[in-house]
Amino acid sequence: QVQLVESGGGLVQPGGSLRLSCTASGRMIKINDMGWYRQAPGKQRELVAIVTSGGSTNYADSLKGRFTVSRDNAKNTVYLQMISLKPEDTAVYHCYCNTRGGYDYWGQGTQVTVSS
Repeated sequence: QVQLVESGGGLVQPGGSLRLSCTASGRMIKINDMGWYRQAPGKQRELVAIVTSGGSTNYADSLKGRFTVSRDNAKNTVYLQMISLKPEDTAVYHCYCNTRGGYDYWGQGTQVTVSS
């Protein structure tokens, strides 16, 4: 089992920035992809960004240029830097990883609220 714990969410004004972090712990086997999904009220969970163990990234098209995903493999941690935040970015942001054997893990989520 792998546990994912997110931090860094909160309330921010439109145009502001936030940095989310997520650290994996527990039975540590090889982690392949790490990244972030989000779910807004009344909507389905959607991809935000993924980074592979080799550093390749994949973003939701609508978020390119404002969101940056990165990871520190030595710390089993993935980050999400968000700038120029908009009210429509308000959502619960869930950390994600998959491991050797094809197992997917999710964090509990951290709330990001963009409001004046």
